Amino acid sequence: MNRLWCKDCEKDFFFSALKLATPEQLFYVTNDQKYCAYWPKKYGDIKSTLQSRNSLIGNYTEKWGVELFREIAEKLGGFSVQGVICEEIGLSRQSAADVAICKTKDVIQKPENILMIFEIKMSIAWNWELKKNGKDFDLVCLGDYNTHQGNPSLLRSDSMLKAIGKSINIRVSSFAASRIPIVIIGNTPVTSSYHSKVDHLKQSGIIQGFWSVNPEPLDNGRESLESTKLGGFIRINTYDELVKRTLELGADDREFFSSMQNKQRLGEIIKIANQEETEEAKAQKFLELIREAK
Repeated sequence: MNRLWCKDCEKDFFFSALKLATPEQLFYVTNDQKYCAYWPKKYGDIKSTLQSRNSLIGNYTEKWGVELFREIAEKLGGFSVQGVICEEIGLSRQSAADVAICKTKDVIQKPENILMIFEIKMSIAWNWELKKNGKDFDLVCLGDYNTHQGNPSLLRSDSMLKAIGKSINIRVSSFAASRIPIVIIGNTPVTSSYHSKVDHLKQSGIIQGFWSVNPEPLDNGRESLESTKLGGFIRINTYDELVKRTLELGADDREFFSSMQNKQRLGEIIKIANQEETEEAKAQKFLELIREAK
């Protein structure tokens, strides 16, 4: 069974959503009465913007993400939880963590019990046509994201900006968030204009990575972006790779820190921290002084 994102996941979403919504709420209707997930690339007639399926696909992909990380969370001694709230680090009811690995199953969490945060920025990647088959429906794949006019998942600038903004909000809300890794989960590559940005976000420690969990987003064997230069974005190709990367991230005792000091004060901080006996003690002293610095 393919545990990562694939066409079957999208078919499952639509068939599940059709129990809750009408075809018109899930598909665009062309002038020749075809029901399409996205406007085809060359469609030039009057077009509308479909908003009604956003909450449905959002909830579906978050639940899917919870299941994706369930067994991995157990290996870390925790639980995969949807909609985690922790006011201290900026996770409110209106802006909860999509998925988090926590030490307990509770939705309302303390910072010290949150092991990892995953923001889910996934959507329908392929284009689909809905066809009536008696009382039932069939879905026909019309092509990958290059064949339609939509910008799904991490290809959307607004999705990227929301993910970045939320991550920064978590980081600046409290020092209690400094040890929690944050990963953005998508199912497409990022656009070329974001290559250097995602690398810088990873280097600076604000976000630990943008991971696509869709190994083959393009049809006909065409290759998609596997990684940016410094690994800010990576394409996860197998479930085992996802397990390995997540466990490695969860095992590291990392700390996020940020500051803007003049070189004189920075040199003083380094000199004081260097007086400690062990490397860990030096790091701890450095972090304390940086956070106390005005």
